[in-house]
Amino acid sequence: MTDVSTSRATSIGWGQVSNAIWGPPPKDEHTLSAGDEARLDELAASLHANGGAEGTTATSLLAFGTNAIGGVGALFAGSVADRVGQTTVTSACMVSSGLSCLAAGFVFGEPLVILAPFCLVWGFVIVADSAQFSACVSELAEDNYVGTALTLQTAIGYIITTVSIQLVPVFEGYLGWQWAFAPLAMGPAIGTAAMLYLRVLPEASNLAGGRG
Repeated sequence: MTDVSTSRATSIGWGQVSNAIWGPPPKDEHTLSAGDEARLDELAASLHANGGAEGTTATSLLAFGTNAIGGVGALFAGSVADRVGQTTVTSACMVSSGLSCLAAGFVFGEPLVILAPFCLVWGFVIVADSAQFSACVSELAEDNYVGTALTLQTAIGYIITTVSIQLVPVFEGYLGWQWAFAPLAMGPAIGTAAMLYLRVLPEASNLAGGRG
């Protein structure tokens, strides 16, 4: 989840949410990425639904932790993929990510002691599959086209992320913050189906030492 601009015309920006809940935003608000803003909007709305007592500091720290723990997830997924197969690990990560999209509405407004672990788990699994896609591309593409294939894969990833970020405020307008992330589960569902299809192809034998 991403450094694209959230549309002011269709979204409730971080400044608007924080102004409505806790007063003026920090002076260095402009240093936040749009991905951080989207997470902060969701976290701020959820914390506000629980009374808003935790404040902007807890919201910002939790958003940072959700981003940072993704690196740990990527390392862990790479280690496990070498033993059980890349398609298996990538599919498991995407299923977990999709379920998190759906489950977000159920933890909305819950105390921070429930919301924080949920966000950290989500941040862990949502990034864990990224490196596996790159590894699959590098192992399956012809040697002369590995660089081009990786570039294309990265570009497609950023496009999907950009579209997702732009769609969140649209969904929020129709569904409210509680269920704004639920429609995004379609992405992991499609990705899981594609990865499981790859698993049954002969080319999968080239992945993870033949483990697929």
